Amino acid sequence: MFGITHFEFFVVAVFLLNVTPGPDTAYIVGRSVAQGRGAGLMSALGISAGCCVHSLACAFGLTALLAASTTAFTVIKFAGAIYLIYLGARLIFAKPAAQTVVGDARATDAPKSLKQLFLQGFWTNVLNPKVVLFFVSFFPQFVTTGSEHKTFAFLTLGAVFVVMSMLWNSFVAWIAGSVTQRFSGKPSVKKWLDRGVGSAFVGLGIKLATASR
Repeated sequence: MFGITHFEFFVVAVFLLNVTPGPDTAYIVGRSVAQGRGAGLMSALGISAGCCVHSLACAFGLTALLAASTTAFTVIKFAGAIYLIYLGARLIFAKPAAQTVVGDARATDAPKSLKQLFLQGFWTNVLNPKVVLFFVSFFPQFVTTGSEHKTFAFLTLGAVFVVMSMLWNSFVAWIAGSVTQRFSGKPSVKKWLDRGVGSAFVGLGIKLATASR
């Protein structure tokens, strides 16, 4: 089918990959717990946008070039690690007063906050070299060798991957966000939740920085 082979196995594999916890899932859960369902959903949307970039890069051969370059891999790896550690540190050391948003302030800050959440999710995914390696090693298995429609096949598989991932990540964000509602009236609990999430981000950053190819 237009250069795609074993499509049904691809769908099953993507489903299993989505339900297996990973860095993206951890990030979405962290944001949902720290700031609520809306934050988790915007983070999931940002991550999906990052996957779109990887899908396009894979379709046009850029991902393979990045994966083959040790220097590019190292640069992306440390950039992603530093970004995650930065996000974690902001949560850990945030002042309680800065985290309290009520009344008109919530309505005023919401658009900017949602944009920041989207961009953070986007860059968290784009700057993860493991995602680059995943796309370059996983997707070609379902594209027919010698097909005249390779680009279309990669784009189609990428679209299916993004849609399935977005649906699953939105579900995760919705479930995890319910935790915030339970503790919304308990600032002390919220503070420790933020610190826990921030520590998880720092841990993910350190793990990414020390990861090998």
